[in-house]
Amino acid sequence: MTFEEKTLKSEKIYDGAIINLRRDKVTVQGGTSYREIIEHNGGAVIAAMTDDKKLVMVRQYRKPAGKVMLEVPAGKIDPGEKPLEAAVRELKEETGYTASKVEFLTALYPSVGYSEERLYLYLCTGLTPGETCFDENEAIDIEEMELDKLFKMAMSGEIDDAKTIIAILMVKAMAG
Repeated sequence: MTFEEKTLKSEKIYDGAIINLRRDKVTVQGGTSYREIIEHNGGAVIAAMTDDKKLVMVRQYRKPAGKVMLEVPAGKIDPGEKPLEAAVRELKEETGYTASKVEFLTALYPSVGYSEERLYLYLCTGLTPGETCFDENEAIDIEEMELDKLFKMAMSGEIDDAKTIIAILMVKAMAG
């Protein structure tokens, strides 16, 4: 049987630039317990498809993973910004592309066990190239890759970023 936890007390542990951390005392079936929860504004994820059915991918070093990752473009939603606005902005900043069509695909929680972060996935088509505008601390390589190749890489575990796997699988399912 499912038991809905109720928050009895909430305490801020850390207040950061990108994330905050709080500790909640909650009711559980056998009494009370504690939950450490990351607060995050959420992010926009972009499956940008070229006219020749390639996805625009980015490679960048990710410190938490300790390696270079192949990912779909994505970025955090700024305070007061709508997910669609963040997707359009991030597509331009990270890849230089603008899209004539932006279609919402889904919203997802990448790690629901300890984070409130919610990602909003968009399919962007009708791409027009332009200049990138990386954040000052970003070092990104941009690649256009065949969807079938990316699908195989995701299924074999060669791509191990959750948002990227979801984007590839959803676009592949739509493409047939």
